[in-house]
Amino acid sequence: MSALNLDDFVDLIERPDGGIRRDAEERRERLALPPGALGRLDELGEWLAAAQQRVPVKPVEQPRVVLFAGDHGVSDLGVSARPARSTHRLVRAVLDGESPATILANRLGAAVRVIDMALDCDPEDLPEEVTRHRVRRASGRIDVEDALTLDEAERAFRAGMAIADEEADSGTDLLVLGDLSVGGTTAAATLIAALCGTDASVVTGRGGAAIDDLAWMRKCAAIRDGLRRARPVLGDQLQLLATVGGADLAAITGFLLQSAVRRTPVILDGVVSAACALVAQRVAFRAPDWWLAGQASGEPGQEKALDRIALTPLLDHGVTVGEGTGALLALPLVQAAAALHAELPERDG
Repeated sequence: MSALNLDDFVDLIERPDGGIRRDAEERRERLALPPGALGRLDELGEWLAAAQQRVPVKPVEQPRVVLFAGDHGVSDLGVSARPARSTHRLVRAVLDGESPATILANRLGAAVRVIDMALDCDPEDLPEEVTRHRVRRASGRIDVEDALTLDEAERAFRAGMAIADEEADSGTDLLVLGDLSVGGTTAAATLIAALCGTDASVVTGRGGAAIDDLAWMRKCAAIRDGLRRARPVLGDQLQLLATVGGADLAAITGFLLQSAVRRTPVILDGVVSAACALVAQRVAFRAPDWWLAGQASGEPGQEKALDRIALTPLLDHGVTVGEGTGALLALPLVQAAAALHAELPERDG
């Protein structure tokens, strides 16, 4: 396996085609609807045209939900409302069709794929297609130890890249990104605080299943301790993911960057995907042009990260469940923008 050089992504990732976007804007001016009548749907349709390199835009027909799963050792500190190291239960709910994400995905015609990167359960408890990329059993406790070794971080990062390639090769035209984790928002907030240069209290939220004040204080302390460990390695994104991220977060970062290389648009979900997007932006500054923010989760860390990346959430419905649900809620909006820009007729004459 050749050494991973993150600098390569700077050259590999190009922005969506600006010339095509101008063509889409000109076509929009020729439609029967008055300018501005479609609001933000105009912007979405033009963005999709540039991503697809075609005018009119092609309808979104093969969306795919990809959920990266992992347990985090920091959950042992009681920073989550869910039991520590219990992410396998969330995975099982998705596989059994009992999670909000799978219910929505089934209605929207989007296939769901779950990737186990660091679940704390026996691999035999889950299907092989879920567990085949697993790097380790739970990531380390980031307040006192590294989440991963550097080799594990690279393996996870490469797994995310490979999954992005598989999706692009299979014809997926829009990716809906999410995560399944217990303790993942703590690692995500640590990354965001480190990269934005803020204090732990600024990015510490209540999580998908809201925690009480005592748990919030424990979470804030864990992020503060993780921050002290993160700051010395800020210049090395892979080492940063190894130090205070986790296998699932490293995989998501690789997935986001390789999706941009493959020109596959991605809808981000909550604070975890926002944190990984922030790391990926540090690697390749053009990569965020391939992403949409699905929904504002209410997590202060997500707001901080998206502001730094300059992405505005499409929706804000107060949904905090995570697990890709917020990104899925935005999928019909993107599909609507594509359909309208593809099918609305131009004015006569």
